[in-house]
Amino acid sequence: MLRPILGIAVMALACLLAGTALGKGGHGGGHGGGHGGGHGGGHHGGGHFGGRGFGHAHGGGHHRGMRFATGARRGGPNFGQIRNAAVRPGSFRNALNVNAGAFRNGRLISNPAARAQIAAAVALAGWHGASRGWWQHAGGGYGWVGPLFWPFAYNDLYDYTVWGDGLGFWGYGYPDIYAGIFGPYGYDGLSAYLPQRPQGRRRARGAPLDQLCGSDRREIVGLPIDQIAAAVQPTDAQGGSLDELGNASIQAAELIRASCPAQVAATAPGRLAAMQQRIEAMEKAVDLVQPALDRFYGSLTDEQKARFNALSTDQRRATASNNASGSQVQNCSAPAALDWPGAEIEDRLHPDDTQRAALQVLQDSSARASASLKAACQPSDVMTPPARMAAIRKRLDVMLDGIKSVRAALEDFYATLNDEQKAQFEAIGPRRTS
Repeated sequence: MLRPILGIAVMALACLLAGTALGKGGHGGGHGGGHGGGHGGGHHGGGHFGGRGFGHAHGGGHHRGMRFATGARRGGPNFGQIRNAAVRPGSFRNALNVNAGAFRNGRLISNPAARAQIAAAVALAGWHGASRGWWQHAGGGYGWVGPLFWPFAYNDLYDYTVWGDGLGFWGYGYPDIYAGIFGPYGYDGLSAYLPQRPQGRRRARGAPLDQLCGSDRREIVGLPIDQIAAAVQPTDAQGGSLDELGNASIQAAELIRASCPAQVAATAPGRLAAMQQRIEAMEKAVDLVQPALDRFYGSLTDEQKARFNALSTDQRRATASNNASGSQVQNCSAPAALDWPGAEIEDRLHPDDTQRAALQVLQDSSARASASLKAACQPSDVMTPPARMAAIRKRLDVMLDGIKSVRAALEDFYATLNDEQKAQFEAIGPRRTS
């Protein structure tokens, strides 16, 4: 039953959110809009979500990549209203016929609250009656959705870099490492998230992990170049740097998407290995985009920089007017509910002295990772886009160091267990939700 529930839940939520995300100052359809007016003999032309080119020209030239078209058309609805429209939960019980294309709606995916609700629906699709799971982020999303760590990773990176919206990014931290150790899903639940093998003439559909992994390769990849160009009105020379930034963002999106899991990690060491791979891909993506962003930003005049920086200010104002629920920057400290389950481990595994020693090393390593990530939690909404990207890189470094240290201790502990003990250890997380 889990596999059809997953597909229905994801697509039904996408359709319901599409209506709410566009219903307040927005409009339907697939057009993301261009910006009138020109520079250097060029112009900003409107494109569509599936179109190639960034929708504006520099001296008659154009970008050669895909774009993330999230802008409002000239003379159209306010961009902040579209992106920050209120998102309300819906019921999926009767949604049997849904439109998969809604998942690829650019304005829907550009809304961090919508992304969090999509992730929540997919994360809990297999638990009937569960309103939330113990590994849920404070912002409503989930760091683990089945076998996938960090859904919508690329969207979270550029949301914070460009718009100063850290709702998605800063929610990640030690609780996700903890959920990697004590995985919330059993093997049957995990396997339901991956495409099923053909059965006769029909092929069952799994949850669209490729869409949660990153922007859809045909329609929704890359930084919001149109918005940046409209704000700063670059010269021809600056337009070349903007081209480089846009193309770097395309490559970065591909790197992150390639880290999507192709198979289930059914053990705690496997989950931490998947986490490490995901974070390493995100770091490589940042390393691609950061130099290009620095060069473009450095080429701007003080007035242009002020307009670029104002994108995040305008975004905060739009968010405040549409959401009464406080700050965009998410707290990344670990909740008290994630206490180390020492008594349960003892009862289930009955470890010997060697295993207890290895377990103590694991617990100590986890505590150090938690303390390091808490100390490095310094989200700020007053920085420039390059400074925010530098903060992202620093945060990912701390995440990666924590994952590596905990993974090493976990593998040492796991190696001391017999098969029955391993099975008992893996049952700790799923039991909490069921």
